[in-house]
Amino acid sequence: MTVQTAALVLEDVGFTRGGHHIIGTLSLRVEREHRWLVLGPNGSGKTTLLRIAALYEHPSRGTVDVLGERLGRTDVRTLRRRIGYASSALAAQLRPDLSAVDVVKTAKYAALEPWWHRYDGDDMRQATQCLSRMGVGRLADRTFGTLSSGEQQRVLLARTLMNDPAVVLLDEPAARLDIGGREQLVGALAALAADPGAPPFVLVTHHVDEVPQGMTHALLLRDGCSIAQGPIDDVLSSDALTECFGLPLVLERRDDGRLSAWSRR
Repeated sequence: MTVQTAALVLEDVGFTRGGHHIIGTLSLRVEREHRWLVLGPNGSGKTTLLRIAALYEHPSRGTVDVLGERLGRTDVRTLRRRIGYASSALAAQLRPDLSAVDVVKTAKYAALEPWWHRYDGDDMRQATQCLSRMGVGRLADRTFGTLSSGEQQRVLLARTLMNDPAVVLLDEPAARLDIGGREQLVGALAALAADPGAPPFVLVTHHVDEVPQGMTHALLLRDGCSIAQGPIDDVLSSDALTECFGLPLVLERRDDGRLSAWSRR
């Protein structure tokens, strides 16, 4: 019998820079069927946590295992190809005159430019299929810089799927989006969460109205420390959000499964 390892295991991880503890001591285990939400205010350590999980940062302490391989004992350049990762920092590194299909295609080698590697017709078909899956197949030949913020985010989401990744990490994918773009993206994420064949993913945000349906687990962060973590229905509550954001908040679960929150003041 084949034993399935967890997609992502962070054990007693901490991150310190310039004497400041950005992440205290934190553990997280993402199983193959999980869809994790990481929620917290600005400066709580969410982006750093995801960069560690994506193998772009080394923790100051603790261990990181991705797809059964330990950071520090494996070739991260190869392992990153099995991780779908999207962040605003990554988007800023992409050349604006790259076509959307090239943006997606370069994920095969975790690269930023298509001329660094060779690609064949199968790669082009896979990239086009990923764009279509995210509802932006018609934009394949458009340059990345001419797309709207919402279109760019869906292209980046398509990019995370290029290699049939074993885990997907999304750092505030709805940032910079207007209401229409945000709702389109949330719908795409909900479809991804509902797809039994989709990889496990971790979504970072600080807005509960950006949380798609289908998320299974949640981690609440404040000042680099876990306020609560576990199954999402057990973790997300008005009291937990109040502690996390330092404001008296009310959490509402709407009939359509979406969340909203507001201050009691």
